[in-house]
Amino acid sequence: MALLSVAEALARVLEGARPLPAEHVPLTQAEGRVLAEDLAARRTQPPEDVSAMDGYAVRAADVASVPTRLKLIGEVAAGRPFAGKLGAGEAARIFTGGVLPQGSDTVVIQENTAREGDVVIVSEPASRARNVRAAGLDFRKGHVGLRAGRRLTGRDVALAAAMNHAEVKVARRPKIAIVATGDELVPPGTEPGPGQIVYSNVFALAAVARREGAEVIDLGILPDRLEETIAGVRRARELGADVLLTAGGASVGDYDLVQPALAAEGLALSFWKVAVRPGKPLLSGTLGPMRVLGLPGNPVSAYVCSVLFLVPLIRLLSGRSDIAAPTSSGVLGRDLKANDERADYMRATLALRDDGTAVATPFPVQDSSMLVPLAAADCLVIREPHAPAAKAGSPCVFLALED
Repeated sequence: MALLSVAEALARVLEGARPLPAEHVPLTQAEGRVLAEDLAARRTQPPEDVSAMDGYAVRAADVASVPTRLKLIGEVAAGRPFAGKLGAGEAARIFTGGVLPQGSDTVVIQENTAREGDVVIVSEPASRARNVRAAGLDFRKGHVGLRAGRRLTGRDVALAAAMNHAEVKVARRPKIAIVATGDELVPPGTEPGPGQIVYSNVFALAAVARREGAEVIDLGILPDRLEETIAGVRRARELGADVLLTAGGASVGDYDLVQPALAAEGLALSFWKVAVRPGKPLLSGTLGPMRVLGLPGNPVSAYVCSVLFLVPLIRLLSGRSDIAAPTSSGVLGRDLKANDERADYMRATLALRDDGTAVATPFPVQDSSMLVPLAAADCLVIREPHAPAAKAGSPCVFLALED
């Protein structure tokens, strides 16, 4: 049976997925969450014409020619408006953020003035609206400042606050349950016995999921026994996981028990095996409302598959509008051989030429068990199936690793 392409496999992973139900959260908890509805301003900012500088509120007509002497009739500070009205030949001391008094239309900065008691002498002319922030300069009431589907940054949260929102409506965080299988796996800090290895996948996979805004449930390491693997699957369902992420055990060896365990629980299998390197033995399906991704056990394969398939799924469940990770163009930093029938995602470093061209240099050894090149990589160079041999300096496409 022909292997699925990466594009077709991703389409199947996302098929039927919908943004999770929305909830309201206070602004203190909003950063990193995804807006579930457009957010419009409840007020105008600034609400009135205000001074952008410390100086004197005046009429532009009175300072068109200088020097000129104006009578000082009051003072304006932020939060303390001036109750009177400015007439011809008058000025009011004003500080940054102060509301322009009625009758004034410009601000002369204090560096261009001198004081003689209750008289201010203006030495430089100022045009109308100079040093004034007009009402609505930033936004007006009803203006949609943030759109649904946007993952909120700290700057976005500041805007929401300025628009007078104490809380926002966001999609619920997806719950991602991660479980590893294998008698050979031991946790970090443990002295491995004969044939055992230290388990590392959960740390990269959990970091990817959390960076995308998901809540992570670590179900630990399961031994290669069917009943315990089934118990791990049931535990994920009991905890209300939206996605079960398994690492290892999804192949067809005698001790690969993920598929039998999932089948015993009623998995609706979407596909198994993708034309991708690393990551060919990838499994996808659903167990009721819970979606399942069975990742390969090799750490690089698991990580690359999480970038290609888990990240878009989390983004869709979170309600994001930018589901697909953008690719970039550059040139190769080394010669590459012709590719076979699988799309290749090669760990590579990035450098910039003086002209701004990105140079992506794949590591010479791309074994899917090697974590040193993965940790040192800046991007994944994408080679399409059956791509011909390419020389250094040839155009290439790469996917930047966001972390």
